[in-house]
Amino acid sequence: MGKSCETFVCGIDAGIDVVGGKWKVLILWELTAGPMRFGELKRALVGVSEKMLIQHLRELERDEVVHREVASAVPPRVDYSLTEYGVELNEALGPLGAWGRRHKARLEAIRRGRADRIAAG
Repeated sequence: MGKSCETFVCGIDAGIDVVGGKWKVLILWELTAGPMRFGELKRALVGVSEKMLIQHLRELERDEVVHREVASAVPPRVDYSLTEYGVELNEALGPLGAWGRRHKARLEAIRRGRADRIAAG
């Protein structure tokens, strides 16, 4: 586990400790569809470095929201999937994603409005 419960101020603080960082919520979101191999996650998360992906997957596994399954094959195959706890976390992130989509649309509308005024001026 990450920090001890004594270091958290509130529930939001405890939640942010698990999903903090640019890539963690995106990893969780990608795993919503089902198990994925490391390479599939790397291709799906354009811009993530291999080092950062490994680090975040280890932290998510430590926090028990992602499960790492090593299949005894040649070469060895590793699949990542959400635990039940991870599914619950993803459900909690759903409203934040909906708010983010509205926020993104609002920012784009503001940007377009400014561009329209500049073009008209």
